[in-house]
Amino acid sequence: MPSATWTLGGITAHRVDEVPLPPETGPWLLPAATPEVVADAPWLHPDFADEAGTLRLSSHSFAIETGGHRVLVDTGIGNGKPRANPAWHDLDTDYLARLTDAGFPPESVDLVVLTHLHADHVGWNTRAEGGAWVPTFPNARHLTTRTEWDHWAAADMEEPRRQMFRDSVHPVRDAGLLDLVDVASGPVEVAPGLRLLPAPGHTPGQVAVELRGDDRTALITGDAVHHPVQLARPGIGSCVDIDPARAERTRRALLGSVAGTETLLLGSHFAAPTAGRVTARGDSFRFTSALAQTY
Repeated sequence: MPSATWTLGGITAHRVDEVPLPPETGPWLLPAATPEVVADAPWLHPDFADEAGTLRLSSHSFAIETGGHRVLVDTGIGNGKPRANPAWHDLDTDYLARLTDAGFPPESVDLVVLTHLHADHVGWNTRAEGGAWVPTFPNARHLTTRTEWDHWAAADMEEPRRQMFRDSVHPVRDAGLLDLVDVASGPVEVAPGLRLLPAPGHTPGQVAVELRGDDRTALITGDAVHHPVQLARPGIGSCVDIDPARAERTRRALLGSVAGTETLLLGSHFAAPTAGRVTARGDSFRFTSALAQTY
């Protein structure tokens, strides 16, 4: 069974785990989230940080059933990929078995939404077969934004990023499975009740994903929010944000749009329980965890 499931009324979302990220991820990714900062938000304990202030983070996907469509939001790090980050290098996980157990065998996936083109969000686009990287989801359209694609196409990328494109992005494009979506002018519905919302800053063309069911709404953050500590301190950015100021504006706007509502925030790297409601606290926010199977 998947580790968590939320039903929204006609839409079901499953968290499909890949790996927990190691303790050193937090200080590298969010260097301003010091133990002292974490201590100022005691509600982060015990789910999202330990007593020493070490952040808990996760690599996972969201598998969505909506209107007869099977949609995967982001595909994690992937197995056997050469990566500069030691925590991501040459993984060997049972992710595909977990995905299948959730009711999403690879050939059944209709649509893959890539919130942005970073290595920990595109890895399972492909798998090794016969000495080559081949699409893992051969019947699925793979979506990223035109802005995201154009940015990286024009970038002078370092070798590790070029490697990621070679093994996890270009094989999907070369198989004719990649579509570019224009969200610059506003949200775009790509499946029943599933919209892509522009969320630039971390990367220029990143999106968040809105799930609008009959009973409830949920918002998948992408990397606009990496960890709940960024609700307590929205000014904390990631070391890999391309435009930190814009990333903060996006984060505040997204959190403000769901604060005080019944919308469920689903963090793309939040440790379990992963989902919760947002409330505003002056210039910051608080995250109240929501158990799975309650929506």
